[in-house]
Amino acid sequence: MEITRITLLAAFVTSFVLALIFSPVAMKLAPKIGAMDVPKDARRMHSKAMPRFGGLAIFIGTIASLLIYAGDNEKIVAVAVGGTLIYLLGIIDDLVNLDAKIKFAGQTLVAVLMYYMGLQIKFISNYFGEGALHFGTAMCFIVTILWIVGITNTINLIDGLDGLAAGTASIAALCIAYVAYIHGDEYGMMVVCLAMLALAGGCIGFLPFNFYPAKIFMGDGGSLFLGFMMAALSVVGPLKRSTVIAVVVPVIVLGIPIFDTFFAIVRRVINRRPIMEADKGHLHHKLMASGYGQRRAVLMLYGISAIMGMAAVLISRELYKDSFVLVAIAAIYLYVFLTDPNHKMPQIKAVNIAKEERKEEKQEMQCQDQKEE
Repeated sequence: MEITRITLLAAFVTSFVLALIFSPVAMKLAPKIGAMDVPKDARRMHSKAMPRFGGLAIFIGTIASLLIYAGDNEKIVAVAVGGTLIYLLGIIDDLVNLDAKIKFAGQTLVAVLMYYMGLQIKFISNYFGEGALHFGTAMCFIVTILWIVGITNTINLIDGLDGLAAGTASIAALCIAYVAYIHGDEYGMMVVCLAMLALAGGCIGFLPFNFYPAKIFMGDGGSLFLGFMMAALSVVGPLKRSTVIAVVVPVIVLGIPIFDTFFAIVRRVINRRPIMEADKGHLHHKLMASGYGQRRAVLMLYGISAIMGMAAVLISRELYKDSFVLVAIAAIYLYVFLTDPNHKMPQIKAVNIAKEERKEEKQEMQCQDQKEE
């Protein structure tokens, strides 16, 4: 099937509408199957049991759109198979709370399957000149598995505030879709553009139900699915230079979750805690501890993600100095947001002057009465 602008728009709209329709369905199904998030520790930001089956809407919207508009592409079919398996793994985790080692093993098996279905990072081309660094069979296998498993978990780790994971993933997907569209004809990446638009449509269709105050969470099924799709779709591009564009751009676009994941690992190693163990030291937790509410914290991280996304677009167009400025701005904002743990948001209240004057008059009259007595 030829991918035209109409096809791209149709893929986005189809995914968006399906996610919009199935989000309320997921809300009704969640309590019936036991997919409820009960706040049982201080790490949780909600105070009542919440359905966590929203990943169903994102999954149905994205996979249906991919199969309708790109089902004749072997690599897209492979991604759809892997995405389905990862989603099922996440659903099982939501229902029975899998051990971290078992979940990691499951992700690794799916990544291995993707390798044997043709999704491989065989080389990194020289983006600044001619030539490429070709990987041997063993290195190709290791790099591909590490890439898929690593990126799969980045979205899962930032899924801690209402709307954060879905919004960040949609921003990243739209930025990658734009890069793929720019280079589509030259590097054969139009199918990546279509797939990313389908993923973004699913996230945006779910977001009205997930943004603060959330009515439903996506659960591990949704967050693992989003991370996997980001990782797998980034290596679908068939031509040489598209490899580095597809790999470097997601790293920049996913700067926030990758940064957060890296420091989470460092933090847990230093504290001698299991790497897969949840804690309350993520960026969004620090913003909340600094006095920002969920809505403000999420919007701040949206803004930084968008800045990083535009930096990635500039890098893909070889505007390195411009992109460096944007990355520096994002780093400055992170520093400002996170370096004052005692920061409190200013409380700005409107003053009713007439009411204040009457209050002062009443106080003066009481003072006079006390003096006369």
